Amino acid sequence: MQCGWPLLGPLEWIRYVNKQVKVKAGNDEEHSGWLLTVDPVSASLVLVNFRGEEGASVQVVMGHAVEEVQVLQEADKETTERLQTSFLPPVTCRLDPEEQTVRRGQVRSWLEKNRVPVEEEEAELKVAGVLTITAPYRSEDCCSSNQIILDRIQKLIQNQPDPPETNPESLQDFI
Repeated sequence: MQCGWPLLGPLEWIRYVNKQVKVKAGNDEEHSGWLLTVDPVSASLVLVNFRGEEGASVQVVMGHAVEEVQVLQEADKETTERLQTSFLPPVTCRLDPEEQTVRRGQVRSWLEKNRVPVEEEEAELKVAGVLTITAPYRSEDCCSSNQIILDRIQKLIQNQPDPPETNPESLQDFI
């Protein structure tokens, strides 16, 4: 690729995505990695280098400093999939409807025990009218624009004692 990386634009940049590239930047710097994406505003490149099975390093090369981008290798199917899924949020646990009902009841009971006003609205828990908890009812499933309440409810849910074994007799005692 010739000079003028920022001037190429998104239609040209997309041709480099999911490819292993070598980037020459200002001050005789060279960077290499798999091109994950290009920022459409700054023309900055996001390069990923995988380390073993689980790890990856991410490097951003500022678009204004790019002098040349050279394709080293096309990604195979596995590498493309790994690039596309590496930065997605972790898969949330899925509960069947019965487990979901039990978990919602456990969280509601715990909040009520701690004198937190909570109501059920369909499959959601509403706390004090300013916070919503969706399935599977973990601390990371809380949503609120009030950061103080969000933090406090999340900590409260994190400190919830472990529920009893999932057999019908113990669940009835717990709920």
